[in-house]
Amino acid sequence: MPLALLILVLAAYLLGSIPSGYIVMRLFRKQDIRSVGSGNIGATNVLRSGGKGLGAVTFLLDMLKGCAAVGLGALVWWLAHSHAPVRSAEALAALFAVLGHVFPVWLRFRGGKGVATGFGVFLVAAPWAALAAIAVFAVVLAITRYVSLASILGAAIFPLFAYYLVRGDRPAFFIAVQAIVALLIIVKHHQNIRRLLAGTESRLGTKRSETKKLGAKKAL
Repeated sequence: MPLALLILVLAAYLLGSIPSGYIVMRLFRKQDIRSVGSGNIGATNVLRSGGKGLGAVTFLLDMLKGCAAVGLGALVWWLAHSHAPVRSAEALAALFAVLGHVFPVWLRFRGGKGVATGFGVFLVAAPWAALAAIAVFAVVLAITRYVSLASILGAAIFPLFAYYLVRGDRPAFFIAVQAIVALLIIVKHHQNIRRLLAGTESRLGTKRSETKKLGAKKAL
């Protein structure tokens, strides 16, 4: 069991730590995504800096690595012949996959905000709740065009969806990880929250230079 746990944690973290946005921008734009736009390696910054196609690819890859981590966690648990609930293994893999994305060892622990990877891990571990949360994300984004606000609200409401939509065995650790991941995503948006409150946050489709000009006018 201790060896299985170690393998699960390391595999989930390493899968989560694959810096998809960094790799995509290096391959297709010969750029370091950390030096352009917001400096974040996530799909939103890739979209703004490299275009819709690369942004979509980054989101998909970040989501898939989350799915793979949880699937691998369940497989390791099964191979270890554990009698503990498989959802505990899925939750552990989910947590470390998101931590890997947010704090990747390859980029000096400076990663993304965990939205796409968080969606991926729970698309496997709690699919209906994840789909409901991404629907909230899509509606908020369509109305406000704030990716950050859509991400924050989607993450905040996910544990509630999970409480009502997840059926079967729900170990305490499984429930706790849902709240921890949601809180981590929200905390990683702390700068966005400040800009939202100040009215200087960039909307999707708006250039950052335009947002800065708007902020400067409000300050006068």
